[in-house]
Amino acid sequence: MPVTVVVGAQWGDEGKAKIIDLLSKEHTYVVRYQGGHNAGHTVVVGDERYALQLVPSGVLYDHVVPVIANGVVVDLPTLFHEIDTLESRGISCAGLKVSSLAHLIFPWHQAHDAIAEAMRGDDKIGTTLKGIGPAYADKARRVGIRVGEVVDLDAFATSVRARALAENLLIEQAGGEPIDVDEVVDTFIEHARRLQPYVADTVTLLHRALAEGREILLEGAQATFLDLDHGTYPYVTSSNPTAGGACAGSGLGPRDVDRIVGITKAYTTRVGAGPFPSELTDGDGETLVDVGREYGTVTGRRRRAGWLDCVMLRQAVRLNSLTEVALTKLDVLDGFDTVKVCTGYRLDGAEIDHYPDRAEVLARVEPVYAELPGWGTSLAATRERGELPGEARAFLELVEAQIGVPVRVVGVGADRDDYLLWSA
Repeated sequence: MPVTVVVGAQWGDEGKAKIIDLLSKEHTYVVRYQGGHNAGHTVVVGDERYALQLVPSGVLYDHVVPVIANGVVVDLPTLFHEIDTLESRGISCAGLKVSSLAHLIFPWHQAHDAIAEAMRGDDKIGTTLKGIGPAYADKARRVGIRVGEVVDLDAFATSVRARALAENLLIEQAGGEPIDVDEVVDTFIEHARRLQPYVADTVTLLHRALAEGREILLEGAQATFLDLDHGTYPYVTSSNPTAGGACAGSGLGPRDVDRIVGITKAYTTRVGAGPFPSELTDGDGETLVDVGREYGTVTGRRRRAGWLDCVMLRQAVRLNSLTEVALTKLDVLDGFDTVKVCTGYRLDGAEIDHYPDRAEVLARVEPVYAELPGWGTSLAATRERGELPGEARAFLELVEAQIGVPVRVVGVGADRDDYLLWSA
């Protein structure tokens, strides 16, 4: 299959990097298609742990060409820090391509992010304050600065200075601390010089790869229910992580995509504010957080945790046209005597089986659970379907029956080889 899309099917942090790393073995190009350095993808290889924010997860394979596509907003200090860290550990980034159409993040974006979040008071969205939203806003306002502009350093310096001066006026009006314009210009000229060798027409690059029969993997950040249009607005990200966003964010067409893999944990987590029907605030929730090590790769923030929500997953299947699901962290449920799966919602006393389209309605629903016996044994060494305890098999069979697409891969540990194939 020439083009595979990998999307998060929940609120992010599903373990996408592990599955992308697995799929990268059979792909030549691994392409990040949206988001910014607010996303963290972690791959564990033996004793080595790689936490990636912008560089696509496939960079760990020598045969992969990693691509940062046009839908991404790029923070250059973070990108270069990541490149330096990877290369210091023996991972070459020489083949990295960065789309000339991608937009850049500047210090004024982070300043606006912090001011806007502070002004929300108790109604904070929970942004990472990394300037992602303001950078996408500038893109929509048609005042953003794109990667391709770094090829002409004089013109780039002029653009950066003009934007910095204009944004300083807005920052000061909002009560913020103005940025040092000269320092920003000097710093970003140096960044621009370093970025130049990586700049590429990635749309043409990817279509040529397709014409040559190369396999392409499109890697999303965040997840379906953080999508700007289809997530729990306003508690969402500023881009479209769904499979539809993969085409806009890469320049590939819808008919180029053959396979769409949704990633879900065996339970549910989310970071920050927003409705969460299956959230657990008791000892079971604490266990999920502790055993699952549910703390953000980028921010270190504690995640909220709850039982697996198949109403959400059914909606993710619809929104993304998922062809299959990869389910991670099944081993986190090893110690539970009883495991629950949300199969429906109750709203105002009546049971519903669909996902509400408004966050305020979602906040009012009560989960309807199916209860299953736990398996009471470690799955850490399980590598074959037949080795799974009957209770774990029953859990996976219920999930497949609920969501209507096969579960192909099941994760049973943090390492890249801790998985088994469930459905053929």
